[in-house]
Amino acid sequence: MPVKRCVLRDIHTLAGFYDELARQLAFPAHFGRNLDALWDVLAGEIEGPFEIVWEHMEFSREKLGADFDRLAALLDEVAVEREDFTFIRQ
Repeated sequence: MPVKRCVLRDIHTLAGFYDELARQLAFPAHFGRNLDALWDVLAGEIEGPFEIVWEHMEFSREKLGADFDRLAALLDEVAVEREDFTFIRQ
């Protein structure tokens, strides 16, 4: 099965982060746009294999502040939880 790839570029708002993930990975309509909902979707509802590539992370870190740290930590945790998911930082 081919790997689904989500590429995040120039993410500067939390809404933009959720919008891009939802669009590129075809999140379900009930996605709640918060960390708990993000975990639920990524850990169990998205069929693998898939990867998220977050480009220009320093730009996003500067713009998102503490939200960036929480999002990156959650993506790291999903990568530990799922063998068919990869989180790539660029």
